[in-house]
Amino acid sequence: MANRMMADLDALDTAGTVISGAVVVAGTFPEAPLGTWAPESLEATWRINLSFPLLCAQAIAPRLADGSCLQFLLDTSIHAPWLQRLPYSAAKGGLASVIPGLARLFAPRVRVVGHALGAILPAEAGEATFLAERTLLGRIGGPADLCRAVRYAAESPFLTGEILTLDGGRRWR
Repeated sequence: MANRMMADLDALDTAGTVISGAVVVAGTFPEAPLGTWAPESLEATWRINLSFPLLCAQAIAPRLADGSCLQFLLDTSIHAPWLQRLPYSAAKGGLASVIPGLARLFAPRVRVVGHALGAILPAEAGEATFLAERTLLGRIGGPADLCRAVRYAAESPFLTGEILTLDGGRRWR
């Protein structure tokens, strides 16, 4: 996958395309309760959820236009790790911890922002009501909520190194 990404970026460079921003989305969400962890499964979870986004940042940031925003999708497990998915939460927490570092590395040319997402699209219909009742706003988020946050970060030239939490106030309930 990394080779394909690099080839695509090289093709854009050759075509003279200027990249004005990027959103990095990478994740696998395996249930992994204590007692089931193995070196191979931990490495696979961390490779997709932490290593791959860092490699993307390394490849994309030098190609971004001045003033661009490089954004990462995280989730609210960075605030309260999920015990049945602790290796996943650890990987997302690791990614969250490097957002300020990446902002420092790429400043002042490129800004870096993370988004900690709460429930945006539930897996099953019954989950929507369950999750909505646990937010201050009484609803789950939708794709438009995420789009607004991404656009806000992209259009805010004085915002960098921060993680915006989109959870409808769930962590305050």
